[in-house]
Amino acid sequence: MPEVSDRGFAAACALIDTAVAAGRIPGACFGVVEPGRRRVHVTGHAQHVPSRRGMTRATVFDLASLTKPLFTAARILDHVAAGRIALDAPLTDAIPDLAMHVQQSPLRHVTFAQALSHETSLPASHPIYTYGADPATLRAFVLQRDWPVGPAVYSDLNFILLGIALERLEGRSIRDMDPGEGFSFAPDPAACAATELCPWRGRVLCGEVHDENAAALQGAGHAGLFGTLDAVLDGGARLLAQPGALAARRMSPTRTLGWEAQHPGWPGGDHAGAAAFGHTGFTGTGLWIDPGRGIAWALLTNRVHPTRHADSGIHALRRAVSDALLG
Repeated sequence: MPEVSDRGFAAACALIDTAVAAGRIPGACFGVVEPGRRRVHVTGHAQHVPSRRGMTRATVFDLASLTKPLFTAARILDHVAAGRIALDAPLTDAIPDLAMHVQQSPLRHVTFAQALSHETSLPASHPIYTYGADPATLRAFVLQRDWPVGPAVYSDLNFILLGIALERLEGRSIRDMDPGEGFSFAPDPAACAATELCPWRGRVLCGEVHDENAAALQGAGHAGLFGTLDAVLDGGARLLAQPGALAARRMSPTRTLGWEAQHPGWPGGDHAGAAAFGHTGFTGTGLWIDPGRGIAWALLTNRVHPTRHADSGIHALRRAVSDALLG
């Protein structure tokens, strides 16, 4: 007996089709994997402006913050498993010059586990791209700024630091690392779903990263990964095949090592199991894994096309789709 009924899958697809027909999102690729079965639904358009292109199963999406768990956290945890770093070790083990001009900075004591689970004092984000055009200088800015201390929040800066740590550990830029089959940091624009008509860059973005900081840094740990629906579902399937995966270790009521843990009101809906985890991306992407049910599902949209300044209803859509699927 499948964990996801045909009726539940059809109900989830109908919700997505309704959002596209209402003009709330241009298009979407949606899929579910469970043992021995994969179901996919594709609808709408990959681009509206300046020309129209239909969405296909092979469309490549700017995955935005799905970069955090699918690439950066996964790669950091590979280094942990290989014994090159320890979860409870400070980031300074990989970045000895972190906050070197402010020796009392709490950043010098932040561990890999704390950065992975967003248990640091860093602010949620900062417009790093407005401080210059040289990526090396911007990295130095991130490392040496005396960041204000605040309560622990979900922070892009945690993963920008983890990305720099990866570059130091591997001796190469993130863009020179292999993100795996179906993923890319430099995709063919003709294969991609378009994102925003960017005021900063003055063009519709297609095949170049939407996140301004990732663009300015020319490779970063918090955003910049592109991939197809099947590549994302493959990532979910790999985690389902690893019972007790380190990535699923709950570190707080809402966070695991790189992922968001199931909790009331989360985007994965109200019917996911207590061990479920997932992540979303600002461009309109998301992946969720429920080990108890043995299923993973992904909803990839280009909801920021042609602008982020519109009410796409993406949070409500994610929850409704998940509830229809699992209910």
